[in-house]
Amino acid sequence: MTIRDLVQWLGGHPWILVATFVAIPLLAYLLQFLHGPARGATTAWKYCYSLLVYLACVPGMFSSVLTAYAMFFRNEDLMNVNLLVYVLPIVSMIVTLVLVSKQVGFDAVPGFDRLSGLMITIACSFGLALAVHKTRIFVGFFGSIDRLFLLAAGIFALLKWGAYMLFRRKDEPVKERPQFPPSNP
Repeated sequence: MTIRDLVQWLGGHPWILVATFVAIPLLAYLLQFLHGPARGATTAWKYCYSLLVYLACVPGMFSSVLTAYAMFFRNEDLMNVNLLVYVLPIVSMIVTLVLVSKQVGFDAVPGFDRLSGLMITIACSFGLALAVHKTRIFVGFFGSIDRLFLLAAGIFALLKWGAYMLFRRKDEPVKERPQFPPSNP
């Protein structure tokens, strides 16, 4: 089964998509009534929120990559794609993350630092591939050399931080996210 076959199969089952991607943020919203105010960070509930975050983010990231690939690499018209496959998982991911963030800090959600590291790594890798694809950087770079070095250093730093967050051991400390612009101590 190819990705195209998967997208076509999913597009042929719209009720499954709608039920799944509406249920995840709905559960995130209803969960606050089960544990009460300011109790979302307790042990049992933060694992429930972690499950909801993963259920929303994994298909949301897949759909984001699929949508960006269709727009930027294949030059597809988004007016002709199935919105339930291309857009609904992204909207569900955003709504779920907003609802979860109101109940529990992402620092307390188990595994969110690894998931955010994966998101950063995917976004930087896609941005780098898009820059190479669109600017024909292998033919020539028409900016100044210092901008090229600055761009390369920034992407390298984000990739390094994202990879650290994704692959660090449990006993290693969590590094702070990079600040843009950097704050002075």
